[in-house]
Amino acid sequence: MRSSVVRPLAGLATIVAIVAVVALAVGLFRGSFTKTVPVTVLSPRAGLVMNPAAKVKLHGAQVGKVASIEALPNGQAAIHLAMDPSQLQLIPANVLVDIASTTVFGSKSVELVVPADPSPQPLQAGQVLDGAHVTVEIKTVFQQLVSVLSKIEPEKLNETLGALASGLNGRGEKFGQTLSDLDALLAKIDPSLPNLRHDLAVAPEVFNAYADAAPDLVRTAENATRVSDTIVDKQQDLDTLLVSAIGLADIGNDVLATNRQPLTDVLHLLIPTTDLTNQYNQALTCALAGLEPLAMGAPSPVPGAVLLQSFYLGVERYRYPQNLPKVAATGGPQCMGLPNVGFQQRPPYLVTDIDANPAQYGNQGILLNSDGLKQALFGPLGGPPRNTAQIGQPG
Repeated sequence: MRSSVVRPLAGLATIVAIVAVVALAVGLFRGSFTKTVPVTVLSPRAGLVMNPAAKVKLHGAQVGKVASIEALPNGQAAIHLAMDPSQLQLIPANVLVDIASTTVFGSKSVELVVPADPSPQPLQAGQVLDGAHVTVEIKTVFQQLVSVLSKIEPEKLNETLGALASGLNGRGEKFGQTLSDLDALLAKIDPSLPNLRHDLAVAPEVFNAYADAAPDLVRTAENATRVSDTIVDKQQDLDTLLVSAIGLADIGNDVLATNRQPLTDVLHLLIPTTDLTNQYNQALTCALAGLEPLAMGAPSPVPGAVLLQSFYLGVERYRYPQNLPKVAATGGPQCMGLPNVGFQQRPPYLVTDIDANPAQYGNQGILLNSDGLKQALFGPLGGPPRNTAQIGQPG
């Protein structure tokens, strides 16, 4: 009796052990005993061949798997990922997500792409990522093609194809030549494709600039319309002006042709004068700039002219022929502080060799007899004259 009980129990234990080993192997294969952290990917669609347990890869190495796929009410798909916690430190927080496959018929996988400027923060558990790109499957293409074909009426398609066949019938040589010309044209355009891509890239900025300037351009067009209307209205006056200009040109041509040599001689005679003017350009500019405050200043509050006058001692008389005009000044142009003379300052007096120096003889000019003036005013004064060197004397 003991033998009949032990043998069934041993068989049952063997079966239980086998089931436990199989369950353990299946659990290890599916990763049921592996610790994972959740991450969610929001994608426009998951794809037709995206299944749970699909791989999540980073640079080709698996860092997790797809736990489940949830369809959202707005038409998007929420792909719940089970990530290996030991790999999260290698994944930046701003990682990009692509749902791709090796072929159009193959199963999908989630590809993590590190951006050009990775975030220093690693990916966190429970973070939500955006999946911006999903590879198009051949089934999707067929589905969209079927939806398009379902909108086409067969009889109209037959008529279109018949008309196309009739149009191409007998024109094979011309059609072939067209394709050949198109190929040659594309061969010429191909080297310019980088420039074309650059033009397309900068085209939005150009269009935005034109859009910003559109009001001004429209206003310019309106003003141009008014100008053209004015020209049409004043057409007779413009004709008269042009006729008068032609007549003036004829007269001017006659005058210039007749006086060509005299005008040439005048220009040659003006060369020394213009050279001297050019040499003294700086001084002339300073002088004219110094006169500008006088010209631009406020007018006198009363009519007339304001004069500042005084008495000066007499200068030496004119002596002939010593005081004849003399042109011998040297030193070139000098501004002498002009045009900006400081407050309560005066430009220095420039002595030049023009034989007009009033102090050239060293005379003191008119001498006043102060002693005689005092006697005339106050009568005889006792003692020696006041302006003598007898210090201490009365008077």
